[in-house]
Amino acid sequence: MIPQEQAKPFISALGLDFGRKRIGVAGCDRTGLIATGIVTIERTSFDRDVEQMREIVNERQVQILVMGLPYSMDGSLGFQARQVQKFAKRLAKALNLPVEYVDERLTSFQAEQLLIAENRSPSRHKGLIDRKAACLILQQWLDTRRANSRSSMAAIEY
Repeated sequence: MIPQEQAKPFISALGLDFGRKRIGVAGCDRTGLIATGIVTIERTSFDRDVEQMREIVNERQVQILVMGLPYSMDGSLGFQARQVQKFAKRLAKALNLPVEYVDERLTSFQAEQLLIAENRSPSRHKGLIDRKAACLILQQWLDTRRANSRSSMAAIEY
């Protein structure tokens, strides 16, 4: 039995790779260590997107949404990033959940490279690319969160 002060609270987050046609969705194990792809939502309408997300949120007891934000290569927020923020704010409000953003530059490219390494055709697996990109977004958030909690724990110890 782990003493109460050492027990880590579980985290249930959803990583989202938002696109005009699809939304890649990833989740994490309750320890917050590993992100895995869940589903790719084929977009039809905002209401339908929310309905599908709500099912996942309820099933997984999600506490936070982690949205990939497509910064421009120079680090600025362009048109697409503003569209993502607009959607994320509406989604977060509809689901009554907080949203955090992760720089998603190159995640789709990395996801395509992972498929190529698996001898799969990126052009035939667009949904899988979106899911893998969501996984990379969520994993980045989890890793940053874990590193920040370790550094704050180290500061407490010294």
